[in-house]
Amino acid sequence: MSVLFPPLNTARSEPALRFGDRFLTYGELRDVAGALAHRLRKLPGKSPRVAVWATPSPETAVATVAALLAGIPAVPINPKIGERELTHIVSDSAPALVLAEPGATLPSGLDTVRREDVTLEGTAASLPEEPDEESPALIIYTSGTTGPPKGVVLPRRAIASTMDALADAWQWTADDVLVHGLPLFHVHGLILGTLGPLRLGGSVRHVGRFSPEAIAAELATGATMMFGVPTMYHRLADEVERDPKLADALRGARLLVSGSAALPVHDHERITAATGQRIVERYGMTETLMNTSVRADGERRPGTVGLPLRGVELRLVDEKGDPIEVWDGETVGEIEVRGPNLFTEYLNRPDATAEAFHDGWFRTGDMAVRDPDGYVRIVGRKATDLIKSGGYKIGAGEIENALLEHPGVAEVAVTGEPDSDLGERIVAWVVPRGTPPSERELADHVARLLTPHKRPRVVRYLDALPRNDMGKVMKRALHG
Repeated sequence: MSVLFPPLNTARSEPALRFGDRFLTYGELRDVAGALAHRLRKLPGKSPRVAVWATPSPETAVATVAALLAGIPAVPINPKIGERELTHIVSDSAPALVLAEPGATLPSGLDTVRREDVTLEGTAASLPEEPDEESPALIIYTSGTTGPPKGVVLPRRAIASTMDALADAWQWTADDVLVHGLPLFHVHGLILGTLGPLRLGGSVRHVGRFSPEAIAAELATGATMMFGVPTMYHRLADEVERDPKLADALRGARLLVSGSAALPVHDHERITAATGQRIVERYGMTETLMNTSVRADGERRPGTVGLPLRGVELRLVDEKGDPIEVWDGETVGEIEVRGPNLFTEYLNRPDATAEAFHDGWFRTGDMAVRDPDGYVRIVGRKATDLIKSGGYKIGAGEIENALLEHPGVAEVAVTGEPDSDLGERIVAWVVPRGTPPSERELADHVARLLTPHKRPRVVRYLDALPRNDMGKVMKRALHG
């Protein structure tokens, strides 16, 4: 039996969750989630599942914890989901029940699923006996960039091992208070940002809609850690240079962590210059939870995601699938991982599950290099960020970071497009800062910082980059 949340039985009066002015202690969370867990245990069927309408609310946290206590797999659903994706998820996961915040309006795609409103009331004399560590805990659907979203089945041991490995890497303890404004339908906000503190005995303060002012207020009143995505840190970088209160709040944090996409080096440097803080980056995905991180007591090197976490094995392989033994900071390979952090399967997709593994290693599709000391630097996705131009393999991320050092570039994405001479030519999609710099000026800038063959051959100007709910740039939406 694997106990996911030991503090529910030991820290009854300590604060657990706070969303705005609503909060629960560990004792209150144990009672309300325990009472709901006992009701969920009575659901009919051999292996029922429950959907969770994942609004940024304490009810979402209670619903998820209750499902985990009951041993019932939970399927978090993005409240902004489109009709087609919702129809697919409901059909694929077949939830017996949808748990929702009272008053939340559910779309017609959930009309066939019985609803139960989650309240913050109830008592539980005891908690259900938890299942073994291989039992499914969560089914989280991928973004579906290459087809219908796949349901990633995460076992209990993946959650436990990841959180314990992060506790080791970040020196994360029950004394920490985490603040964030992340959505609760995905790994970052739900597992790391909500379940993580509850496993370790700390507390989480969710600010609802992210704003620098809200984050600063929490860090100034006891919060010790912040989790965010690059778009959030970009806003912080823009404002911290002219806001002394924000600078003081960030300066006082024990740890600032960025994830879900690469944080531009330029934003790293701006925040460090204003606060003295160096942001910690980590690397993971839905199927693997967390794979690597910069350690709290290690070198916080901008542009890297650190070292493999405790228990995680990581290697780079070439196009033939052979391991790359050279750690020179230049040789690009695909990341493969194995360890207790991995998912079990794609729901109802044995073909996709089998295809995702290579000799027992999970094929991430992410391309990286390793520095001589083992630090990992992600250069992009194999499908969209690896550009083969003039006989070279070039990572888009390196060029993006170089372009962001130009004062006339506010945001940028780099892609490749077919070229009869080069194979692929490098295209920069630029959101300018002020008067747009010329194509020649940007090409010369990259050639000077990197090498001439990495300069963009085409520059296209945009008012904004297309992004998903996690702040990732949707490069497939960029085309000439």
